[in-house]
Amino acid sequence: MTADAFATRLLAWFDVCGRHDLPWQHPRTPYRVWLSEIMLQQTQVKTAAPYFERFVAALPTLRDLAAAPLDDVLALWSGLGYYARARNLHAAARRCIEGHGGELPRDIDALTALPGIGRSTAAAILSQAWCDRHAILDGNVKRVLSRYHGVDGWPGQPAVEKRLWAFAQAHVDNPQLPDARMADYTQAQMDLGATLCTRSDPACVLCPLQDDCIARREGRTAELPTPKPGKPLPQRHAQVLWLEDGDDRILLQRRPPTGIWASLWTLPQADDPTLALAWFDTHVEGDFAEGTSLAPIAHAFSHYKLELQPLLVRPVALRARVSDNDDLRWVARDQLDSLGIPAPIRRLLIGT
Repeated sequence: MTADAFATRLLAWFDVCGRHDLPWQHPRTPYRVWLSEIMLQQTQVKTAAPYFERFVAALPTLRDLAAAPLDDVLALWSGLGYYARARNLHAAARRCIEGHGGELPRDIDALTALPGIGRSTAAAILSQAWCDRHAILDGNVKRVLSRYHGVDGWPGQPAVEKRLWAFAQAHVDNPQLPDARMADYTQAQMDLGATLCTRSDPACVLCPLQDDCIARREGRTAELPTPKPGKPLPQRHAQVLWLEDGDDRILLQRRPPTGIWASLWTLPQADDPTLALAWFDTHVEGDFAEGTSLAPIAHAFSHYKLELQPLLVRPVALRARVSDNDDLRWVARDQLDSLGIPAPIRRLLIGT
């Protein structure tokens, strides 16, 4: 197959089998495309779609996003994970207000200068929102190109990624790929990787590129793309304090602006029970020793595993010198949905 036929066959398959009813496609505006691309980083379409619809219902335009308090943005994102995406989205919207007339810039360098937008995401925005001619290289496309071109090596390695970018750009440079179909072509690549050229058990017999796919021809679909060299994730432990007052309100603490769960509201947390007791004695009045230990919560981040040991203590009250503030507050149960709360803590508190 020539580079020309790669795009031609892919588009023909997309017209019949591609995904044409995703919520961000109707209407397909730069803001909606951008939001969808950020949500789809590290998240599958079926998970992201309801979050997208809820988000745009609350914040339908870039200006609405920029004007919203960060707490509101994090609350809309709550449960989707990788919260740096939401913080970057909010910061980028405000930069667009300040420096781009309240619109996303139609320029790849200006886009990649915004928080949270890398080369592939910028290209996906430009190609889908304006049909501009840019190659993308997200996880699905890396897998398709690694198999199709028989590229050895983990795609996260710079040298391997450079080769994949060259192949992606060569296909986009094909003069027989119409400018008017760049949005479809971009979506087609992502759809092929998500639905046929999957990580395990790819449906090669249905693939429009099967005849010239090196991995299929050489029986190497299971080994390409080369997996990331593995190493065990370190295990960490922490104590979380589920503290309630006489009105059944829960004491929540805002995380620092950087690090894990940055700026989210969660239960007070300490590295061990001794530090948890010290925090308790400093901030609240109650009987720590009468607390009830609950089942531990296991949660995995990209670079370590965390086991949280909840301790439920009630009733307690804030000490006289401690009051509700920007980083510590009593929250009624019916107000939990209005705050950005990490998914494992939300499941603990409300059971969902």
